[in-house]
Amino acid sequence: MSIWWSLHLRPEAASVPLARKLLLGTMETAGVDPDISFDLSVALSEACANAVEHAGAATGYSVTAQIEGDRCRIEVADSGPGFSRDRVRHPARPALRGQYAEHGRGLCLIEALVDHVQFHDRPGHGTVVAFDKVLKWRTDRADALLRAS
Repeated sequence: MSIWWSLHLRPEAASVPLARKLLLGTMETAGVDPDISFDLSVALSEACANAVEHAGAATGYSVTAQIEGDRCRIEVADSGPGFSRDRVRHPARPALRGQYAEHGRGLCLIEALVDHVQFHDRPGHGTVVAFDKVLKWRTDRADALLRAS
């Protein structure tokens, strides 16, 4: 099975649940295990929230998702200023930021929820967060695929 979709979104908080719902609907239709779908949706929400905060106001950000075989790959790209290489290597550094810090935990959360994550900093041109996860299928997957066709 191969499914691919891409969105170009305004950097507004309301865009985050839109991307998450599209991903969850795709996963449900494909017959992906709900726990895997949930992990990916939380990771996507965190990446989108970062893009909303840092994206260039004029151009927004994009989300691309692809299911190929038993793997889902998601990329969130913004056109903001990018961020330092040190922060990419050590995304949140929770011990240095304080227990009650309101920012800086999203990148660590993404890393904890997915199998592989890459941060591509493009200074002056934004950041791309790309992550993937091996999918597990619901036991009733065949029925879900028949209903979707």
